[in-house]
Amino acid sequence: MKSQMTKLVLASLLASGVLVAGKNVELAVVPVAPVVDVNPFYVGLGLLWSGTSRDCACATGTRLKETTYGVIGRVGYDFNQYIGIEARAFKASIDKDFAETTHYGIYLKPQYPITDKLNIYGLIGYGKTKIECDHPKIPAGSKMYDESGISVGIGLEYDLSKDKPVAASRAFDGQGDQEKGWGVWIDYQNLLHDEGKDKIKANIVTAGVTYDF
Repeated sequence: MKSQMTKLVLASLLASGVLVAGKNVELAVVPVAPVVDVNPFYVGLGLLWSGTSRDCACATGTRLKETTYGVIGRVGYDFNQYIGIEARAFKASIDKDFAETTHYGIYLKPQYPITDKLNIYGLIGYGKTKIECDHPKIPAGSKMYDESGISVGIGLEYDLSKDKPVAASRAFDGQGDQEKGWGVWIDYQNLLHDEGKDKIKANIVTAGVTYDF
């Protein structure tokens, strides 16, 4: 009997000791790294200056030159901080004298983040350019130029959004113009260089705002 009582007392003391000790145990809190909802798509809308020139039928060595303005749209996808792909389209028909230019194409976009806010990029791709001319010195048979070919360009993007935590799986976000939010850009693009029998040249300078999703 005494032996059984002793066992019961010891068991009670052990149980109470475990409970008391349990009150002093705190669960460890493991910090969880913030995850950024990164979307590689972006869109842009801007204005452009277009410069076009071509040989004139009026005299040998004489060229007609035209400056027009218009609107450009961009849609792109960044694979990482160094490479992306972009589609763009524009129409330059504001303040035209004789030439109206329409262009659309798709471009590989190599890029490099100079800083966390500033991105330099290139454009190398394939586009379709249509130039409609209306000038008394241009023969009827050469008033329309509609051709596809290689187009190249170079530009800068600047990120206006606030810095956000970066997810390890998509560490390119936050470099150059790839943070979620607004940005601005300016670039130069060569569309045509001495194309066709009239040696048409076409270049544009564009600037506008972008939004990264």
